[in-house]
Amino acid sequence: MPEVRAVLAHMKDFTNQILSGAWKGCTGKSITDVINIGIGGSDLGPLMVTEALKPYCKGLKSHFVSNIDGTHMAEVLRKVNYETSLFIIASKTFTTQETITNATSAKTWLLENAKDESASCFLCILEVNSATKGFTY
Repeated sequence: MPEVRAVLAHMKDFTNQILSGAWKGCTGKSITDVINIGIGGSDLGPLMVTEALKPYCKGLKSHFVSNIDGTHMAEVLRKVNYETSLFIIASKTFTTQETITNATSAKTWLLENAKDESASCFLCILEVNSATKGFTY
């Protein structure tokens, strides 16, 4: 149980940093948009929690990409600014093709806009494994 409490405390601290503006995007600006990339339970769970807690949201916009259709990702990217976006890649194994494809599209978009190879605004929620190499820094 202590490990669970430690993880929950870390999640609370991280969330508070984002909401307070202390956590910055790739150019030092506060986060305004969070884009969750996942499929199945990695999409539906976060989407349901976000919808349920929407009345308590303080200005942070949430977006969800779960469809392999590139139009879905393009619509979300058209709405957000790369400087103030945080991408959450949610995948247990980081091997789901739809999630990998969407995450790669998001990373390509970010690097094309930031014009900086070190730019990163990605958070991976998964079982740690070698498949995450290249997304985490």
